[in-house]
Amino acid sequence: MTPGARLQAAAELLDAVWAGAAPPDVLVDDYFRKRRYAGSSDRRAIQERLYAVLRRRARLLWWVERTGIDIGDDSGAPNSRACLIAILATEDRTSPDEISALFSGERHCPAALSTDEAALADGLYGRPLNHHDMPPAVAYEFPAWMEPSLSEMWGDRLIEEIAALNQTAPVDLRVNTLKTTREAAHEALAKGFIETTETPFSPLGLRVEGHPRLGGTETFKRGFVEIQDEGSQLIALLTDARPGMTVVDYCAGAGGKTLALAASMGRGSRISGKLIACDISKTRLDRLRPRLKRAGAHSVKCRVIAARDDNWVSEQAGRADRVLVDAPCTGTGTWRRNPNAKWRFTPTDLDELIEMQRRILEDAAGMVKPGGRLIYASCSLLQQENEQQMAWFLEQFPAFRPLPINDVWTQTVGGAPPPPGPGLRLSPASTGTDGFFCAILEASVSPCKTS
Repeated sequence: MTPGARLQAAAELLDAVWAGAAPPDVLVDDYFRKRRYAGSSDRRAIQERLYAVLRRRARLLWWVERTGIDIGDDSGAPNSRACLIAILATEDRTSPDEISALFSGERHCPAALSTDEAALADGLYGRPLNHHDMPPAVAYEFPAWMEPSLSEMWGDRLIEEIAALNQTAPVDLRVNTLKTTREAAHEALAKGFIETTETPFSPLGLRVEGHPRLGGTETFKRGFVEIQDEGSQLIALLTDARPGMTVVDYCAGAGGKTLALAASMGRGSRISGKLIACDISKTRLDRLRPRLKRAGAHSVKCRVIAARDDNWVSEQAGRADRVLVDAPCTGTGTWRRNPNAKWRFTPTDLDELIEMQRRILEDAAGMVKPGGRLIYASCSLLQQENEQQMAWFLEQFPAFRPLPINDVWTQTVGGAPPPPGPGLRLSPASTGTDGFFCAILEASVSPCKTS
């Protein structure tokens, strides 16, 4: 592909991302599945360009708006051509003539520059991407409405934490202990020229060097490993699912933690006990089924539940040893993997998510048997979705008590425990993982809500 054709591909992908069609990684896979002619170097260059713009969106738009040139459209989404011109002119130091040559209008290349676009290329050429006039939310690429909450939580560490969320995430694998060991998986991957190192916290994790294509390897196809961030692996381990238990993954989603829980409940190559993956989306659960088959987790049950007043949930009252609630949230801890996600939510959306999380917690609490545990987790970094939710829950459900996270860590994860406290916080800056929160609550008697 020519440089111009690569640029056009990046523009098409940006338009799809900003239209909300799907997460960037899904769109990239689908895009190249339909364009087998694109070589590995083309795929890498286009993907790098796509993510470069996504990670610099606020600064690029700041520069575009600062020029005062009208290049907007009626969709409300960012103008992909303007952002590409801006990154070429500022960060890449590409001259106006060179940009014009890339936007040649020839076959597979972007259409020729308009008068305003040519003026934008000329006006931004040689400008630095970063500028001292940028407010913090622009300079460090996060929604301005989140700044009070993030500043209160991180204080002097705000910039360090936010900067880490804007970096490229590593590829982590969880070894499926229903089928193999970490050592054997490492050796099998090495034979396929994929180098890995052990993750620093999870005893089941391998971190891949670079970003090789794993889907075609025998190690992956045979279910020896699953792609799963180390932080997500730790949440599953802290759930402390054991053979013989009844365990409910109440918000299973794509099923990564369900697969990890299944391995934790394994006796040899079989699951002992009852593991139920629940979600309101039949589509998500249907996608999980082949993954369960590949992993050898044949006895896991998938259950589609209603968003409200599900009879099945009521029937499970007091039956579960463990209920994992990996709650729907703003996903602020996953910005490394989906930098576009940070711009999808508003304060109103957050309020709606908080109410949804509370309804889910109320349902989940009723399923926990005396002595059982409710594990609340989110991939959010906002206190409103984490610590404040736990304070609300403990006030509403006095039958539960929070367990010290360091004690549970010692029993389930091993190694040096986190600082004592009722909850665990993970972040790219502090632990090198995606951002997660986790609290573990034990039911002393049959749970009921205060009136």
